[in-house]
Amino acid sequence: MAAVFFGFMWFAPKDKIEIPEEEVENTVQPVVPVVAIDSLSPSELKWLVRNITDHGETVAGTDSLTRFNYSNKLVDLTTDGKNVEGTVNVDGVILNWEDVNKADLSKMTAVQQRKAIEIVREASAEIGRFGKFAPFLAGNDTIIKMENDVLALELSSKSGTVTRAELKKYDTEYTPDETKKRKEKVVIFEKGTNTLQFQIPLNQEISTADLYFVPQILSDSSVLMKLPLAEDAYWGIQYTLPRGDSYVIDMKVVQKNLNRYIESNNKNLGVDWHQSLMRQEKGKMFEERNSALYYKFAGGSVDNLSENKNDSEDRQAKIRWIGFKNQFFSSVLISQRPFNMADFKSVVLKDKPYFLKDFNAQATVNDYDWNVDVPAHFSWFIGPNLYPLLSSLDRQTVADENLQLTRLIPLGWSVFRWINTGVIIPIFNFLGSFISNYGIVILVMTFFIKLVLFPLTYKSYKSQAVMRLLQPEVKEINEKYPGQANAMVRQQKMMALYNKAGANPMSGCLPMLLQMPILFAMFTFFPSAIELRGQSFLWAHDLAAPDAIISWSGHIPLITDYFGNHISLFCLLMTITNIIYTKINMQTSANQMPGMKWMMYLMPVFFMIFFNNYAAGLSYYYFLSLLITIAQTYSFRYIIKEEDVKRTMAENAKKPKKKSGFMARLEEMQKQQQAMMREQQKRAQSRR
Repeated sequence: MAAVFFGFMWFAPKDKIEIPEEEVENTVQPVVPVVAIDSLSPSELKWLVRNITDHGETVAGTDSLTRFNYSNKLVDLTTDGKNVEGTVNVDGVILNWEDVNKADLSKMTAVQQRKAIEIVREASAEIGRFGKFAPFLAGNDTIIKMENDVLALELSSKSGTVTRAELKKYDTEYTPDETKKRKEKVVIFEKGTNTLQFQIPLNQEISTADLYFVPQILSDSSVLMKLPLAEDAYWGIQYTLPRGDSYVIDMKVVQKNLNRYIESNNKNLGVDWHQSLMRQEKGKMFEERNSALYYKFAGGSVDNLSENKNDSEDRQAKIRWIGFKNQFFSSVLISQRPFNMADFKSVVLKDKPYFLKDFNAQATVNDYDWNVDVPAHFSWFIGPNLYPLLSSLDRQTVADENLQLTRLIPLGWSVFRWINTGVIIPIFNFLGSFISNYGIVILVMTFFIKLVLFPLTYKSYKSQAVMRLLQPEVKEINEKYPGQANAMVRQQKMMALYNKAGANPMSGCLPMLLQMPILFAMFTFFPSAIELRGQSFLWAHDLAAPDAIISWSGHIPLITDYFGNHISLFCLLMTITNIIYTKINMQTSANQMPGMKWMMYLMPVFFMIFFNNYAAGLSYYYFLSLLITIAQTYSFRYIIKEEDVKRTMAENAKKPKKKSGFMARLEEMQKQQQAMMREQQKRAQSRR
């Protein structure tokens, strides 16, 4: 049966299936993709010829042919002023421009032809914008290194600027990886965190950040990053880093014979500077609080943006220098010819643990001259906020102006700053010149300050002793003349008592007030003293940072914001000593106010909350100062005997008293007030 079945299938006639003609027409045919070709319009071709003619190089041996090589030989075109010839590189395939322009698909694919047109169109647009500088839009990024004894720099041929700056004598205290034992050097900025670019003043400004420079080593301390527009013409930036311990880079915008090739009505050299401020210290909160964008008005004062929040300023004034300041380090751009205007912006970086703030500055230098060799000149300071160093640079960098670079160091206002600069810093530097341990320096300096203030302290304590002995009589007067109605009489009696005893209620307060400026000056000095940075003493590893003995992770609202996430031992010792001193002072005080005792004991606790995040050197100084004050208080108890004080008071009482002009006027005012009160009482009684 199987044989019969297969035989039938083999010999059966094969009928063809005929499909109606209308169904054939409706049958879906496969779609073959067609890639569209492209071409330059007549106007685009005209601009291409003009751009090559205006900005290309004359072909050797000809008078009319101009050649332009763009984007690392992607485009190599020549024109005689009418026609264009040459090649286009498409993904490594060299195509003839004539074939591309004619869209000869026998010599290329449609995709290649379209890409070639896009490349030439882009090249023409870039040539029109960048002009003679267009050949430098492509190149290889080369790193040039410069260094002296204190500063190590890296310059990049891409943008022609300094991309990395390292301070060779300072170690960073901030280590993201706590497992690293070896400290790294302080890097002020590195590639990607700092850009300083110039806007070349063409009719259409172009940025040096878009260009590839050709490095030229002029000497072992000088490098020229140049853009050679022709054999005898170039534009460039020359960097000179002096040998030795200089933190100042001399930076000049230089040019040669550009007036032959450049025609521009723009006279403003733009300067755009951006930096993401890198962390250098352990405590971010305090470092952030002492970091800001600073600037100085030419011939005027120094100002800065807010340290605590986002801020911006638009200054339509002449600016001498712009500084991006960290707690202990700064980079400052000083213009020999002042910036004519500047826009500043500071942004606090909350979510970036390695950075503090973003600083931006956009400024212009006017009167750019294409005919001079050095149209702009700058000095770039990159270094520590060291007062003697900055003070020496104040009058060295710009001959006719005090730069006030020391204002980068926050030393307090007016009188406090004067005390720091005129007294504290000279003493501190003198002691530091022959004492290597700064903990000992602070100890010696504290004793010296206490010795200078000893006469005031002695007078204050003696006055307190007099007032304490007069306290029973003062109490008796208060009981004899109570109430507001007897206020004038009570005051007269007390003044008479003080005058008889030869005492002055203000004599005890005045010496203390005279000491307050020094205390406030020290409060601003220690957190700003870079000399203490990284210096260890006893258990403190860094006197410029908190000496944490207990730390914890996590954020506790309010507590972490003000107190921090640690406990500083020197601050704790200062608090305990302050409480002891408060108790001693209240025992010897003439005015006992029981209701205020708890507030007096609470003040040291508030100080602990406030000082816990401050430098260990500051808490150490206050701790020593309080210890010495306690020792002085006990010594005064033995030196100043109550019998001697009483004898002196008795002798003063026997002496004839001559009223001072102030006391006479005070008594006269009191008599007038009493007369007015009696008159008011009479009127009130008559109305009744």
